[in-house]
Amino acid sequence: MSALAAEPDDPWPDLGADQGATPAAAPAHRPQTLLLSLLGSVVLDQELPPVPSAVLLDVLADLGVTEAAARATLKRMTQRGLLDRGQVGRSAQYTLTPLAERVLRRADERVSSPAPFAHPPGEWTLLSYSVPESRRDLRHKVRSRLTWAGFGGLRDGLWIAPGTVDVGAVLAPGELTEAADLADAFAARPLPGTDVDRLVRRAWDVAALRRAHLRFVADWSAPPRVTGSLAQRTLLGADWLLLLRTDPGLPAGQL
Repeated sequence: MSALAAEPDDPWPDLGADQGATPAAAPAHRPQTLLLSLLGSVVLDQELPPVPSAVLLDVLADLGVTEAAARATLKRMTQRGLLDRGQVGRSAQYTLTPLAERVLRRADERVSSPAPFAHPPGEWTLLSYSVPESRRDLRHKVRSRLTWAGFGGLRDGLWIAPGTVDVGAVLAPGELTEAADLADAFAARPLPGTDVDRLVRRAWDVAALRRAHLRFVADWSAPPRVTGSLAQRTLLGADWLLLLRTDPGLPAGQL
């Protein structure tokens, strides 16, 4: 069983650009990201019948994904335990697995939050962990999960996040239970004289965060980049989640 099939390190593990998508959907998202956005938006918890592969292929085509890349992604997601594949005549149909439902619900907590970037000013979470060099696989999983939870690296093994983070919930699921035993976390407030701006700049590329917000606003204030309501909704979800993953919710004064 793959690591993803056991429990994903990140609710949206492959956000980012991919060669399978054309500039029509810029910033390009990997086909799996687009499929998860689509399924989370219109299928999750809706008690719908299995979705014909033709529907998924059509939406991905509207988003600039080639048919070959789309079919390969459906196959890969099935192998990873995110989709169940059925057959009706010559038509393939897909349903979400319990694993995929957990992944999407975890992401939906962030997507549906009324204030996803808001944290009480002056509150921070510091986390220190030490993973043996021989466990690089575990180290990668920890870093991926911490990034999703809004942490930035101050130095090797020391991470910081705005607000008070439930670290137990971040590290406890699945294979990361072991990592939870190797980590120590504290809720912290800066002492007088602490240069918080310097710490923030060390942990995050603040200019890049600012550009990401401006690009999102510009993209979704302009005429639609893609045709079809499902394609637009899918792209909006993928763009929004990428922004949520990029910005940990820094106080406005730090941006």
